[in-house]
Formats: sequence, structure tokens, C-alpha cells
Amino acid sequence: MPLYTYFNSETEEYRDIVQKMSDVHTYSGENGDETTWKRVFTVPNASIDSKMDPFKAEDFARKTGGKKGTYGDLLDKSAELSHQRAEMAGGVDPVKEKYYKDYSEKRRGAKHPSQMKSFESKNISVDFGK
Repeated sequence: MPLYTYFNSETEEYRDIVQKMSDVHTYSGENGDETTWKRVFTVPNASIDSKMDPFKAEDFARKTGGKKGTYGDLLDKSAELSHQRAEMAGGVDPVKEKYYKDYSEKRRGAKHPSQMKSFESKNISVDFGK
């Protein structure tokens, strides 16, 4: 059952009272004076999806799928988990490194664009400044 907080303006005392959600939310105290006790409305401090195993793709899919947000929010969360994996694995994200290795093998040794420091062709030369 939920906990409701009441404040007594005369004694400046707070009390937490357990009541059903369907109950009338009033409190009378010991002396039965309902006018001195006023309900205090607080912001709930529930934590949803605060813990996620950075090494489990299923956790990421389950906790980000079907939620409101932008594609940028999804990329930010992915980058945050990559950073956590890198911290836990000694500075290098093993999931990202495996992805880069698989990418390179499928493309006959070509590097992923985010790994490139510069790009050159006969018409253009670009330095990414990393």
C-alpha cells in the first residue's frame, strides 16, 4: 500500500501514513483534529531502467525498445554503454572492437569510417582530425 505524508502546521511535524489508494486521503492525528494535518504532495522518486548490463544486447533492446525518444537519445545511450564497457575492460570496448574486426573481415580489410583518421582519393583528401 502507498505511503502518504501529512504535515501538522501547529507542531511542524511530518507523519507518513500507509493508506489504500482508494481511501479518502485525510489524517486526523491522535486528537482527531483533521484541520491541522495537511497532505504533502511529493514527486515520486522511482528509478526505471537505471541499471543495465552494458555487455548484454538483450538488455539494451528490451529497455530502449518501444520507448519515446529520438534516434539521438538511442545513440547517446549506446555511447554511454560503450564507455562503461571500456572502463570495465581496461580502456577498450570489446564489443566495439569485435564489431570493427567483423566489419573489416566482411569488406576485405577495409576499416570502418569511424576508425579512419583521413581519407584520400584521386580527387579529394580529407583529414578527420582525430
